[in-house]
Amino acid sequence: MIVNRRISSEQPDEHDELEQHLVGKLNVPLNWPEDSGLTASHIARIAAAATCDTAYNHAANGHLIDLFAALPLPGTTEGKDFWDRIRDAGGSAVWNIHPANMGGPFFDRIHGGNEGGIASRVLSFLEELTSTQRTDVAEAIGSVLGNGTISVSGRYGGELWLRDAEMSAWRVALSSRRAFETAQDRERFFEAWRRA
Repeated sequence: MIVNRRISSEQPDEHDELEQHLVGKLNVPLNWPEDSGLTASHIARIAAAATCDTAYNHAANGHLIDLFAALPLPGTTEGKDFWDRIRDAGGSAVWNIHPANMGGPFFDRIHGGNEGGIASRVLSFLEELTSTQRTDVAEAIGSVLGNGTISVSGRYGGELWLRDAEMSAWRVALSSRRAFETAQDRERFFEAWRRA
C-alpha cells in the first residue's frame, strides 16, 4: 500500500500531520500509554493508512458536487433555461446528468454510500458526446460561469469545467475499486517490474 511506503520511509523523529495534530491540538503524547505495545503514534499511523483511499474518493465526489453547484440551480428560471440549453447542445447524452433524470435525491445518495453513481453518470455523459456536442456544451456551461465568483467563462471556461468533471469522475471510479483488487494489482505490478 502506498501509505505503508510513505510511513516506512519517514525518519524515526519525523511526525506526520495526524501525529502533530494529536500532540499540538489534543495534547496526547505520542508514546502514550507508556510501556504499551500500541501507542497513540501507532494509532495515528493506522488511521492515516485506513482513510487514505476513502478520503480521496470523498474529495473527488465533493469536487463533483462543487462543479455542479457552480451551475444554475434546477427549479429556478435561470436553471430551467440553462438545462434546456445543455439538453439542446448535448442531445441524448445529457440525460445522464440532467436534473429531470437524476435529480431529487441522487446527489444525496453520495452520503448513503453510492459514491460511484454520479461519477459513472458524468463519465457516460462525456463518453456519449460527439466532438461538436462537447464544444456546444462547453459554450453553454462557460456562458454561465462568469456570473459567479469564477472568473473564467466562455467556451474555454466550459471546457475546463468538462475536463475537471471528467477527471474527478475518473478518480472516483478508479478509487472505488475494492481494496483486495488494488492490493492484488499492485503486487502483480511490483513483481512484474522486479522481473523486467
